Amino acid sequence: MATLTYTSREEIEVHKFSVLATFGIPILAIFFQAYVSSHLSFLKLFDIPLIVTVFFAVSRRNQVAGLLTGCAIGLTQDALTHLPIGIYGISKTVIGYAASSIGVKIDVDNPGSRFLMIFFFTFLHDAIYFIVARYLLFLPGELRFMHELSAAFANAVLAVLLFSLMDRVKR
Repeated sequence: MATLTYTSREEIEVHKFSVLATFGIPILAIFFQAYVSSHLSFLKLFDIPLIVTVFFAVSRRNQVAGLLTGCAIGLTQDALTHLPIGIYGISKTVIGYAASSIGVKIDVDNPGSRFLMIFFFTFLHDAIYFIVARYLLFLPGELRFMHELSAAFANAVLAVLLFSLMDRVKR
């Protein structure tokens, strides 16, 4: 007979980070996205700030912290682009909240679940970005499904590697 166990919210492992990791990792990710990928066009496929947002959100397992992390990373990323401020802010805020909510429910330390999370969140992020840009700001653009599919796959593979590196700064 199978036994059913219950894990309360207080028993779930919540990770903390040093101040240097909390600010340094997102700043490095945003710098990479804004400057390095602008010189090497094939790196534009990756969304490192999104990966960092999801990592911190699922590690902390707190919806408010995930929401604020996504907002801060997104608005900082917006400030470095030529687009109106708020597009990345809105989409990364939603992703931060959703990722921290899922972090409470599933095992986020498993590479398979990390892959699937980033794959799904890349699609969701791009859809939110498209909706905000197209229907709220009336910016021209189109949603290219095959491009988004390849970007989601590439980000998911990279995220599994980056998550294992960023796991080393957890307390």
